[in-house]
Amino acid sequence: MYTIQTNQSGTRSMQISDVHLATIRKYGLFNNLTDSNGFVDESVLEKLKLSVRSLIAAENGDIKDLLNLCIDVIYHDNMKAFGLQKLMTLYTEWNAEHSEPSEHNE
Repeated sequence: MYTIQTNQSGTRSMQISDVHLATIRKYGLFNNLTDSNGFVDESVLEKLKLSVRSLIAAENGDIKDLLNLCIDVIYHDNMKAFGLQKLMTLYTEWNAEHSEPSEHNE
């Protein structure tokens, strides 16, 4: 379990699990999310929310992991642009340490 700060003053934080981070990777939620400047603001958070909504609408299978990510993280009251920036940083570090499982286990 990881803790990210969700505001600049440090009075709010959020718990992020490995399952949350794996779900972000599974659905590629951070792929092409920011512009070339890499700046995260409220419009980037709104773009993420819209992307997740369209994924939920399009999926027919089991999306419990995506729904849990929405409830626990993306639509959490504490999630703002500052928190999303911290989450993206955590994800980058986590993704570098945790390689994706091989799909070709024969």
